[in-house]
Amino acid sequence: MALLERQGCWSVGALVRALADTLGARFGTVTVQGEISGFTRAASGHCYFQLRDEASQLRCVLFRQRAAQCALALRDGMGVELRAAVGVYEPRGELQLLVDSVRPAGRGALLEQFLRLKARLQAEGLFDAARKAALPRYPRAVGVITSAQAAALRDVLATLRRRSPHLRVVVYPASVQGASAPAELVRALETAARRAEVDVLLLVRGGGALEDLWAFNDEALARAIAASALPVVCGVGHETDFTIADFAADLRAATPTAAAELCAPALVELRQQWLQAQVRLRNAVHRLLGREQQRVDRLQLRLPAPARLLQRNALALRDLQARLQARVHRLLEARSQTLALLQSRLQPRRATAARAVALQALQARWQRAFEHDAAARRARLEAVQQRLELLSPDATLRRGYCLAWASDGRVLSEPGELRAGDAVVLAGARSAARLELAAAQAVAHPLATLRLTRNKNSS
Repeated sequence: MALLERQGCWSVGALVRALADTLGARFGTVTVQGEISGFTRAASGHCYFQLRDEASQLRCVLFRQRAAQCALALRDGMGVELRAAVGVYEPRGELQLLVDSVRPAGRGALLEQFLRLKARLQAEGLFDAARKAALPRYPRAVGVITSAQAAALRDVLATLRRRSPHLRVVVYPASVQGASAPAELVRALETAARRAEVDVLLLVRGGGALEDLWAFNDEALARAIAASALPVVCGVGHETDFTIADFAADLRAATPTAAAELCAPALVELRQQWLQAQVRLRNAVHRLLGREQQRVDRLQLRLPAPARLLQRNALALRDLQARLQARVHRLLEARSQTLALLQSRLQPRRATAARAVALQALQARWQRAFEHDAAARRARLEAVQQRLELLSPDATLRRGYCLAWASDGRVLSEPGELRAGDAVVLAGARSAARLELAAAQAVAHPLATLRLTRNKNSS
């Protein structure tokens, strides 16, 4: 072959390889725009097609690894831009393009249009955070705006059924692709606002090319989203897809499934919050009982010694205790009703009988524990009251003791405090007597002997 080349005669294979080397060195990697024709995908995973325009066509090959990385669903008639190397298919000596990447034709113009509209609406303040509404924490109904045949709708319904089966879902069907899609989406938003039957709206669509998602880059749709009285969550495309609707919505979700998760609280989390609220309520009741018991203790310490006042305050104490118990019972009943209401809202529509029985058992155990605790506290209160009565001065007087007062009002604790001529008042458990002291004489015995003359006016 070398001899033939030296003599100016090429073999076919050598010439084809030389042409391939020359084309590769001359053109390198090029970008070519055209329309796909004759697209086929071989069993090996390689894709073969022709790229043509009004004048010519070129054979193209997209190898398996590059085809797996391509996000577009290639088909006949699709306008694309190829980034490829120029080569020669040596077995046939045919010119071909070794495709490296594919993107829709005209993407640059659409992207420029998208950026201009985004900048203009942003300058108007349409995307400001202050304009965005917060999502309801516990929505009662969720509206979904999408195509009735879209896979995104099935994903959203499955997610809502899994996380919050009690939620009511209202679907507002509208096209999500094509020339009529923006107007239909705007009408769906207006219908949802007019009916006012949901608490939050989900605007969703699955992924696709920039052209497929272009309906969500409509200016009228963006203004309708911003003006919506209902909070709007936009979940269009995949995580890397951004549309004007995403910026105008109150919240942007990466995917339709993520949008459903953002607006629907998980039932498991709600149950956990309910259990935590139950624990906080029980602790609050215990703290309240402790504070009221301390208040009762302070009132008991302030009770005066005489039996009449003790009885009066004992009655007041029992009244306070009854009021406290009634208040606690009312509080517990109100909280129980609130818990029952929350439980009825959170409980799935098809709650099993076993869970209902378990809940009733827990409530009965809680009621028995409360009654046992109340009985123990009443027993302690009665024991304190008995000790107070034992320490009462009246009880001391009933055991045979007397209290002595001098005429000037002094309470006498020692016989030596008496003086001749003093008047002494002696009080027992049932009566009192006024005595005049004739003489006083100190004696060694602790119980001094006094000579007392009974006053004629004493009783």
